[in-house]
This record gives sequence, C-alpha cells and structure tokens, in this order.
Amino acid sequence: MGSVDSDAHVVECEHTFDFLDPEFEKYRPLVVQSKDSRTVSSQVGTPQREFWFLDNRMLPKEGNVGADTAKGAREMEDISGRLTHMDELGIDVQVLYPTVFLRPWTATPEIEYALIRSYNRWLVDIWKQAPDRLRWVVMPHLLNMHKCREELEFGKENGACGIYMHGIEHDTPLYSEKFFQLYEMAEELDLPICFHAGNNSFLLEGMYREDSGFAKAKLPLVATFHQLLFKGIPAKFPKLRWCFVEVSAQWIPYALNDLSIRFRRRGEEMSESIMADNNIWVACQVTDDIDYVLKYAGETQLVVGTDYGHNDTSTEIEAIRKLSSDGKVSPEVAGKILDDNARKLYGL
Repeated sequence: MGSVDSDAHVVECEHTFDFLDPEFEKYRPLVVQSKDSRTVSSQVGTPQREFWFLDNRMLPKEGNVGADTAKGAREMEDISGRLTHMDELGIDVQVLYPTVFLRPWTATPEIEYALIRSYNRWLVDIWKQAPDRLRWVVMPHLLNMHKCREELEFGKENGACGIYMHGIEHDTPLYSEKFFQLYEMAEELDLPICFHAGNNSFLLEGMYREDSGFAKAKLPLVATFHQLLFKGIPAKFPKLRWCFVEVSAQWIPYALNDLSIRFRRRGEEMSESIMADNNIWVACQVTDDIDYVLKYAGETQLVVGTDYGHNDTSTEIEAIRKLSSDGKVSPEVAGKILDDNARKLYGL
C-alpha cells in the first residue's frame, strides 16, 4: 500500500533565510539565546532557550520540536536521513508545511514578501533533492496580490502542490471577497487551498495569549470550514480544492449538523455529500473515531498526516502504520485515506 503523509513539517533554521534577496538582508531573522540556563516553557511544555527575533518580535524556535526526529531531518540539512526515516515509517511522499510561520509574524508588506520569497526558495532547494518524495505548499504574499501571483506561479513550476493558509489571515475571515482573487489564481493554477492549524491574526493571538492553542490555532479552521460552506464560497470556484489540516476530523459531524439546521432555516436542504460536492478534504488523526466521522465526511474526503518534526496534540509519527494496521477502518478505506484521497487532493 502506498502512503502520503499529508501533514509533515520543516523546522526553519538559519539556512532558511540564506535565500533572501540582497536588498532584503536587513530583514533577516536573528536567532537569540538566553544568556543563562533559564528557559521558557512552551505551550506543549518544552523548555526553550532559543528564539527567532523577526520584525522586532520574539517567536518560538524550540517550542514545538519532536524528539522522535533527528535535527538534521527536521531542518532539512540531512535529506538522505529524512528519506531513510520516511522509508522506516512507510511513507512514500511527504507534503511539507512551515513551522515558524504558523503564527502571526508581520503586518509589513515588504517584510512578508522578503521572507516568504526566501522560504519558498528554500523549499524548492529541498524539493529538487527528492522531487518525487518531498512536495510542499507555497506561502502566498497576501499583502500584495500582484506579487502573490508571481510566488504562486513560481511554486507551481517548482514542486508545490498546495497554497498554505491559516484559518484567519491578517485579521480577516477567509470568506471575505478580499481573498477571491487568490482563490481564482489557485483554481487557475490547479493548487488547493490548504488551511493549516494556526492563525495569522495579532488580535486573536493577543486575545488568547494564555490559550493552550485550541482556541487560537484549531477553532479558526472549524469556523472557516463552516463559513465557506454556509456562504457558498466553494461553489464560486468549482474546480478549486480545499483542505483543513492538523485539526483532527472529529468536529466534522458537529459542523455539518449545525450547517444542516441553518440551511433548513433558509429553506434549503444540505447535500449528504457536501464535502465531496465542494472538493473539501480534512486530515484526520488516529485518535479520532474515524468510523463515526466517515458517516458524515465520506470515504473519499479524509487524509492523514504525521505532523512530522513537531510535538503537539496532533503529532503521531506512526500515524501511517497505525491507520493501516489498527483495524479501525477496513483495508480498502485505509488505502483511500493513506493514498488515493491525498493524491487527488494534492494533485500528485
């Protein structure tokens, strides 16, 4: 059985920003360390001594790092080691998502442009070393749609298989017409919109500063799923694919039940295959009651990821092996989740 890890991570390092254009060197993020042995505990309980200093803000560097992966493999300095570990885990292909950019990091257009350009080119350098096995999602320049197209086209030509998005972007919900141009470009380029756990809202981040991560990183995606369907946004872009990653799939029955009630209140009946009808996929976790979720999502709309490189509530380095062997779903359904569905979603 083939397998696609639909949610794996790179952990940025100093080399990530070696691809900065010369005029943007002034924006290079710095790595800062505590001068003594004291540490700051992350939301997942990891002691941190190193941080990124980026656009005059301190961001975690060690706060969500999986000890079950080697540093060189996480930071993509050892591609051979990463591929060997994938072989051991039964993974054919990994789709790579960022780490430091999971949270809000700048509101300045030029800084956003500078750093996403460097990040995207770092990912291309990684992809070229294993183009059949390491695919990636391109970071869009949302603060300038003209330059955004340039980055999306660059990504499409260089191994990107999706567009990375948060559940909220620059304090703006994703059903806003502000993003329709992006959706049009994504549809034209045949790149899915990939909503990943996290947020890009300084307002939300500040409001939930002491949050465990559930409210500010997970729930915005559930709300976006609901809002897009309730407002009929996917129907406006019928060829565009959408996915929701690293939020489990256990919430799908709740969201769809609520939607069905709201549809009936405005005189409409909700399709029983609304996710398939709207080209929407969700990444499940092996801790989900998958058999129950399948009754609502359908067998063709779930994928699964390991959260490789991280160490949080979504991380399961053995997710591929467990899903194929724990007996929670039939071998046929497991094959769809592990391979067929992911390949259709990401256009592999």
